[in-house]
Formats: sequence, C-alpha cells, structure tokens
Amino acid sequence: MKIKSVNLETVCGITSTLPDNSCAEVAFAGKSNVGKSSLINALMNRKALARTSAQPGKTQTINFYNVNDKMYLVDLPGYGYANANVEIKAKWGQMIENYLGSSKQLKAVFLLIDIRHEPSENDAMMYDWMLHQGYAPIIIATKADKVARTQITRHIEMIKKGLAVEEGTIVLPFSAETKQGKEEIWDLIDSFVLTPEEIEQEKLQEQKKAQNKMTASNGMPALENGKKLRWKATGRPVAKKTAKNAQRKAQRKAGGKK
Repeated sequence: MKIKSVNLETVCGITSTLPDNSCAEVAFAGKSNVGKSSLINALMNRKALARTSAQPGKTQTINFYNVNDKMYLVDLPGYGYANANVEIKAKWGQMIENYLGSSKQLKAVFLLIDIRHEPSENDAMMYDWMLHQGYAPIIIATKADKVARTQITRHIEMIKKGLAVEEGTIVLPFSAETKQGKEEIWDLIDSFVLTPEEIEQEKLQEQKKAQNKMTASNGMPALENGKKLRWKATGRPVAKKTAKNAQRKAQRKAGGKK
C-alpha cells in the first residue's frame, strides 16, 4: 500500500471506550521493548510517528493510526513489562483482551517476537490466547539485523518451537534498520484490507513508478508508455556537421569534387 496519509486518530486508555471504526483494522502485539514502535515507523515511512524508547513499557495505550482513510493500524500495549506492578499488568492485559475479543473490524493480528531469544512465557500465553480467540497470528521476528544471516533460519525455527506454532503459521524476519521484511508485511496487510482489484492497481502503479525511475536513471525522460523521448539536434553544430558530411558523400557518388 502506498502511504498517502497517516495520523494517530484515537488513543484509548484503561478506562476509554474503544472506537467503532468502519474501516479494516490490523493489530500489532508484542512484549515491551520488542521493537513494535520501530516497526510501525518503518511501515509508515515515518521517523517518529510511534514513540520509540530504550525504556520498555512506553506504550501503555491502544493507539489507532488512520492510514489513507482506508484502514487502521492498531498498536497494542506492550505486555510483560517486569517493573510494572501486578495491578497495572492486569489492566494492560485486560485492555488487549477486550480489544481482540470485541473489535468488529479486526482482520489480522501480528505478534512480534525478538528473533535473538526464545519466546517468553508471556509470548506463548499471548499466542495461545489469540488462537483461542479464533485468530491465526502472523509472527514477526524483530531485530533480524542483530543476528547473522546464516543464523536467521535457525532462530526462526527456535521461535516456532518455543511457541509450538500451528502448521502453516507465517514467521517473517524483520529489521527496522535494514527494512528487511517490510514489503512482505505490507503484502500481507494488503491481502487483508484491499480488494483484488485494488491490489492489482497498486502493483501496476509500482511497476510504472519503477519503470520511470529506471528511465530517469539513464538520463532520458519517459513518456506515459515508458518509451524514451528522442531529441533532435537540428540547428546544433553536430547537426550541421552531419549534414555537410552527407552532402560530400552524395557528391562523391555523383562523381563531383571532394
């Protein structure tokens, strides 16, 4: 999906009423400091749309981001923050449970897991609860740039085993630094919120954009059909010289002077 507009439209705290949205929603969940805000910023092509912090537990509300007036990206509170007291933890858990269980427009849930470590007990509980609610969570293995490329497959298998995922579960490595996995995540989101016709139109627009970039990189402007314009050199020194040479060549053939 090409991002034309995005804004933080609704923020829901513990006592807030969830919005009754009319557009499709996709939600992102994960434990504190797993890189959820960095992922959202990368997907939205923004540097500070979602606040990032080295301090875990920063996201304490449910944040609804309106994208193109077409869909909502929903940022859920980070769970498993060790320094939060038991009462706060319970309320955050209730917020997440309430949203996942009551949203009428929720089309998909993405569960973020740090690729470097085995899933925690809280990760496993969240995954199982999502399954119990009837969702098939898509796992995003964050911070992939922190692991050697040759080790990514092994760490993906570690996550699958730690969560005891169902067969066919999608697990995507992602890096906010290198943007690895960004296109794959958007392809999945598009499949949930766009019609087949809209997806095809988006692909055609991207192909046209790529074609125009390629043409521009060759130093030639492009027409609508992607063809290069051919510039005439009439009146320029090179053109005059070419015309004079052609005249001499014609004279030679006719037996005239050189």
